[in-house]
Parts: sequence; structure tokens; C-alpha cells
Amino acid sequence: MQPRNMSMSGVVDLAAVKAAQEAKTKAEQARAESARQGGGGAVPPASLVTDVNEAGFERDVLQRSTEVPVVIDFWAEWCEPCKQLSPLLERLAVEYNGRFVLAKVDVDANQMLMQQFGVQGIPAVFAVVAGQALPLFQGAAPEAQIRQTLDQLVQVAEERFGLTGLVVDTDADEAERGPVEEPAGPYDAALGAAVQALDAGDFAGAVQAYKSVLAEDPGNTEAKLGLAQAELLSRVQGVDAQQVRRAAAEDPADVQAQIAAADLDLVGGHVDDAFGRLIETVRRTAGEDRDAVRLRLLELFEVVGADDPRVMSARTKLARVLF
Repeated sequence: MQPRNMSMSGVVDLAAVKAAQEAKTKAEQARAESARQGGGGAVPPASLVTDVNEAGFERDVLQRSTEVPVVIDFWAEWCEPCKQLSPLLERLAVEYNGRFVLAKVDVDANQMLMQQFGVQGIPAVFAVVAGQALPLFQGAAPEAQIRQTLDQLVQVAEERFGLTGLVVDTDADEAERGPVEEPAGPYDAALGAAVQALDAGDFAGAVQAYKSVLAEDPGNTEAKLGLAQAELLSRVQGVDAQQVRRAAAEDPADVQAQIAAADLDLVGGHVDDAFGRLIETVRRTAGEDRDAVRLRLLELFEVVGADDPRVMSARTKLARVLF
């Protein structure tokens, strides 16, 4: 398979509804065939990350891309940036819980695949959706940027191709892994200190405590959620709510005013209003202003929680605005 040179916007267009519909039909047929053969059940978390070679590319990438977006990580043992990026992608593959799978390709052992995808340097990350290949990014990009790209990828895959991902059996590997150990003591102490600081209204102290945990354990879910909440509360502490809302109402083009008002909306429990305000601001802006609004929106998603229906709905709306 010779990958096409495509961008995220290209995947959305795909030159036509017909191409998208055909891909959607193929995906539905593949899922039906898998069900007839006894497949289609939940998969273990271990299957979300696989090593792929040239011999298994057709099965492990092309065929699987009719069920779920496949993200391809081109890497090599001697590549230092790869040693930073690959573990992050593996962690995100598990965290995204079946919305995409990760295929790791060692370029030293699979030169043909590297040439077919036109890889000029590593690390390089591509995706295949319903048989369509596209470049995502090259180099060890920041985690926030990678998350944005993956969010856009899974939204496009669902909306345009009907690929809702895989069902993951989170208990499937328990027998092999054995009991899950509790976090190390220092994390417990730091998390406890952060909670106490929040309760006392010491938001700066809470932020510092959560950051200290994340410095040692970047994937700590509790610390990430707590940090997002603490930073939000710190931003709204002491602000004149009436003045902020008046500024936002008088000048819809004032990006910082809209961001500040969205913070107040969320703290006040008006989740949909906060999301809607920022999505509309993303629609009206471009460049650095758009990036600033989008990043704040992603931060508010973290506060509410990825599984909240309001977050999932807002992610869909954001994808439509971006593409």
C-alpha cells in the first residue's frame, strides 16, 4: 500500500462524501464479518500496542484500520527522541481506551515500510483510518499537542467513517499481571497535601503539590485532574465576576475576556455555557488566539472529565469547527 500525502483536513474532505461512505460501509462489513467468525468482543489492554513488521502490515494495520484508527510510530533503538515519544504514545494508547491502537515500526528492520510512507526522519508518526494513510507529526512533540492531534483523529474517524473504536476488557490482563500495587508513599503524601491545600483555599500550594507528583509520575490521573481544578480555582480567585462578564458581553472578539468568562461559567456549574463560549470563540479566531482558546478548552475538559457526556459532545463540536 502506497500511503497518500494527506493532512487532517484532507481526511475530513477525502474529496467527497462518496469516499467516506464507501469506507464506512467497508468498516461495517469488516465488523459484521468479525462477529460472524466469533470476534468483535472486548480486547485486552495489551493488544492496544503492537510491534508491526512488513509481513504483518496488511493484517495488523490495513485490516485493523477498518475497525479503529491505527497510529503508527516509526522508531529505532538508537534514536534518543524516540525514547521519549514512544513511551508517551504507549501510555496514551492505553489511556484512550480503544479509541485508537498503536502500531510500532522499527525502521531498521522495516526499511520498505519507511520508504513507502516517505519517512524522512524519526521519530515520525502517521495514522491509517479505513485504509487511508496520513501524516500526523514528526519529532518528540509536547504531550498537549499530541493529545490535540489524537483527539482530532478519533473525532474524524468516528464522524466520517463510523469508527467508534474497540471495547477494552480492563480486567483481561489481571491474571497475568497480578495485584496492582498502590502508588508509592510519597505520592500519597503529596496528593494528600494538595487536597488539604485545596480545602484551605491555598490554590497556589495545591498547584505546586500536584506538579511535584506529575514531575515524578506524568501519567498520574488523580494529580492531572487535581492540577486542572486547582489552576481553574486559582484563576477565578478574587476576580470581579460582573466586570469579567460585562467585558465578555461587550466585546465578543476579546479572546482573553471570553476565556475568563468561560472559567467563571465552569466554576458556577454552567458547563455547557463554558464549552459553547470557547467553541464559538475558536470558530471566530485564528493563529495564536485560536490556539490559546483551544488549549483552555482542553484544560476545562480535564476538569470535567473525559467520560462526561458534555465533554464528548463538546469534542465533537470542536472537531466540526476546526475542520
